[in-house]
Amino acid sequence: MSEDLRLQPVLDFVQALKRNNRREWFEDHRAQFEEARSRFEAYVAALIAELSRTESLGALTPRDCIFRMNRDLRFARDKTPYKPYMSAYIAPGGRKSRRLGYYVHIEAGDHSMLAGGLHEPEPKQLAAWRAAIDRDPRPFRKIEAAGDFRRYFGKVRGDSLKTAPRGYSKDHPDLDLLRLKRVTVWRELSDTQVASPRFAHETLKTFKSMKPFLVYLQGLT
Repeated sequence: MSEDLRLQPVLDFVQALKRNNRREWFEDHRAQFEEARSRFEAYVAALIAELSRTESLGALTPRDCIFRMNRDLRFARDKTPYKPYMSAYIAPGGRKSRRLGYYVHIEAGDHSMLAGGLHEPEPKQLAAWRAAIDRDPRPFRKIEAAGDFRRYFGKVRGDSLKTAPRGYSKDHPDLDLLRLKRVTVWRELSDTQVASPRFAHETLKTFKSMKPFLVYLQGLT
């Protein structure tokens, strides 16, 4: 990854867009948008190339992975036309894939993140997760206890039930995991970290520490 992959142009554009989220402003600043999008695509392309050394991503391209910035306004109370961030999902099949992969979210104001896991799990996925934890939590606890995992993510997180799920005791020793409705991890990032010339390398280190977690989840169903 020898080319310039710094994402300062992305941060600059999305920060300005957040203050001026109107179609007229966007069209007047399309050149700035194109520069930011080009830099983000180069960053995602570099990630795909490096991840493909150890993962079967197929003929994946940045365009397959990057989400559109236009918001779906049909049922939204917020009628601003654009998302004030750039994001991508790197997995076999790209952003529409149901396979577990790596999510990148670049948003100014120290709101960027690198994430993965069961963000919107199907009932069978959640049932398989709970059954695996109930049967033997040690394989997952080992993943969660790894040094880089704890350094980057802290622990697995997500929306949780207020009490034990049906069929499980409220005194279960791993109730914190069983109550999860989303089984996810994310690393929050400052603008300074994102603008660093080594951010692509740091992204790959983060994804490397996330991979055992994703492999564990993928193996449940």
